[in-house]
Amino acid sequence: MYPKDSHSHRRSTRTAAALVAGCGSGGPSTGAAPPRAGCPTALANARAAVARAENTDAAWHGPTTGPAAVPGKSIVYVAQTMTNPGVAGVAKGVEEAAKAIGWRVRVIDGDGTPAGIQAALSQAITLRPSGIVIGGFDPQLTSQQMARAEAAHIPVIGWHAVGSPGPSERPKLFTNVTTKVEDVARISADWIIARSSGDAGVVLFTDDSIPFAKNKAELIREGLGACSGVRLLSYENIPIPDAAIRTPQAVSSLLSRFQDEWTYSAAINDLYFADAAPALRAAGRPGSGPPFNIGAGDGDPSAFQRINSEQFQAATVPEPLNEQGWQIIDEFNRAFAGRPASGYVAPVHIATADNSDGATSWDPTGYREGYRRIWAG
Repeated sequence: MYPKDSHSHRRSTRTAAALVAGCGSGGPSTGAAPPRAGCPTALANARAAVARAENTDAAWHGPTTGPAAVPGKSIVYVAQTMTNPGVAGVAKGVEEAAKAIGWRVRVIDGDGTPAGIQAALSQAITLRPSGIVIGGFDPQLTSQQMARAEAAHIPVIGWHAVGSPGPSERPKLFTNVTTKVEDVARISADWIIARSSGDAGVVLFTDDSIPFAKNKAELIREGLGACSGVRLLSYENIPIPDAAIRTPQAVSSLLSRFQDEWTYSAAINDLYFADAAPALRAAGRPGSGPPFNIGAGDGDPSAFQRINSEQFQAATVPEPLNEQGWQIIDEFNRAFAGRPASGYVAPVHIATADNSDGATSWDPTGYREGYRRIWAG
């Protein structure tokens, strides 16, 4: 959670003011050039969107009505792997919210392999819980187990299980909790346009073997295209399992090819910048950039640590992981009460060193109180 002291308010106010201010060499420590011809409208729109997304004081806009707590329920959270900080962060939120509503939770780790995930979901169904969470994996990997859950009338809720938020018929999900990929991609592109004043050479890192990631990368590319002064230098398709080996090699090659022309990067997941850091450091690049790097990913603690210490990552578009855990419990409560899903989708947020104040996650205020009020009836 971000502290709301006066110092953080002053810093976030200065950041917003700098973004809304006109472009030119007087900008805030970015070395930004004036916008290139043809980009003023895109630049103005990007600056306004980024100022909104960097606000840490936004009020809770989640559901305000819903069923009172249904007592005595049990939930099993099936994790893709608990070594994934995003998956683990949501599990923590589910456990915290379940305690608040008076339910039991068990977490089963799929260990990151198809066989492990299938076994974990099979075990979850055997336990006959009131509900099951698909934590960060594609339910198509477990189509047989999903059919068993549906036959047993066990409601299933996904977190990052399919590409869009809300209910899903195939696979059968009461709802899927996630931010909108379109919003995450757009704000990542907007941040580059706004911070660079419309003048950037960009490298985009993605994993085209994952349809969701490929779609996100294409949307980022499309967003960057709104500004004629932003050039996509390279589209780096590096599978996530190979990222630790291939990213440093790719970064060394990119530095050789583009040198100072490479000023910004975007990636579909923060982890690429953990792997890029050694190569950037070895080349003598400063941790504070350029290139200035933004992760359109979960916003895990290691990403926040890189951002706060200015070590080869400048921003992330984090999921409110703990809040989404509470939303999952609330959505189950609606399912158990025979109500429809809430339809709530968390708005996108941008975390930087200026607005995170040393936090290692994005934890907006108000949702705990909001959900407790609903459950109290």
